Amino acid sequence: MLNILGRSNDHGFDEPLGLLSDCHRRIESFLGILLRVARGDQGRPLGAKHAEAVRKAQAYFAHAAPRHTADEEESLFPRVRAALPAGVGGADAFADLDRLHADHGRADAMHARVDVLLTAWLREGTLPGERATELVTLLESLDHLYREHIRVEEEAVFPLAGKVLSGDELARVGDEMRARRGLKPEP
Repeated sequence: MLNILGRSNDHGFDEPLGLLSDCHRRIESFLGILLRVARGDQGRPLGAKHAEAVRKAQAYFAHAAPRHTADEEESLFPRVRAALPAGVGGADAFADLDRLHADHGRADAMHARVDVLLTAWLREGTLPGERATELVTLLESLDHLYREHIRVEEEAVFPLAGKVLSGDELARVGDEMRARRGLKPEP
């Protein structure tokens, strides 16, 4: 099956931690596209190719990215929290999870403003100077946030989840991810 970027998926719902990492690659890719277009076109009229790339990135961040956040916030993080010891051994992990949760909120707020600016650019054909600068600044902030956010998830939280969660718990995470996308369970 091809994903939204036209590549085959590396992981399935039976490997939820790998699937979440695959999602991170899509986030990085779509954010990179938006940064290149915003920096390169600087609010000038978008050609058809750039306009289509912006629309695809907007669609990804409007539909797929919120499911990814829900996968973490509703399925993975609560299970990791529940499996961690309350004492000193889990303190760093609890702090990481709290920070990641806060990152999701900050990213959502920035994405909302980015979407307004991109929609205006597509609708009006141009984006005036201060709004074009604001767009680049927001996208650079998102890029910085996501780089660190993804690093913490992939270097700390996902490996920890692989250690503290049972195979059955990880399978339930994958089942919930599948259901969140409206897909039926595999037989």
